[in-house]
Parts: sequence; C-alpha cells; structure tokens
Amino acid sequence: MPIIENSIQLENIFNIKNLIIYIIIINIVGFFIMLIDKKKAEKSKWRIQEKTLLLISVFGGSIGTLVGMYVFHHKTKKARFYIGMPLILIFQIITIIYILCK
Repeated sequence: MPIIENSIQLENIFNIKNLIIYIIIINIVGFFIMLIDKKKAEKSKWRIQEKTLLLISVFGGSIGTLVGMYVFHHKTKKARFYIGMPLILIFQIITIIYILCK
C-alpha cells in the first residue's frame, strides 16, 4: 500500500495550481537575480555565476530572466544570453504546447 499512498501524494503535489505557483515564483526569482547581479556588477562586487543565471532560466524562469535582462540592460551584449535566453524560452513554449496537445 505505501506505493499507492506515495503515488496519491505525488498527484497532490504535481497539479496545475502548484505548477503555476512555481512558474510565477521562479520567474520573479529570475527577474530579481538579474537586478542583483547588475547592481553587484556596478559596484565591482562578487557576481552571480552565469551558469546560475542560465539554470534559473532552464528551470522555468526564462521569462523573468529575459525581462530582467532587458529592463536592467544586463548581459545584453553576451551571445550566451541574448541568443540563449530566447532559445530556452522558445524550447519551453514548444514543450508546453506539445504536452497540452497530446
């Protein structure tokens, strides 16, 4: 019976409401992490690794990081970001459409 109980618990966690909450939170994090990194860059302080910025985007924060990138004019001259971020977002949109149309 524990396997069935665990399955029911997972169904309760992975629902559309929680997914939407997660997407909103990760995008807010992505937006503000771009602001934090920009402010640190202006003050020549320790910076957030580019890998971390990209991972936030990959894990669902692509809209927030992309918006933050252009609002704060941060990382807009690095190809990894001005090409990579939109590509990540496009891939995520295609994946969502594929899943919804299944």
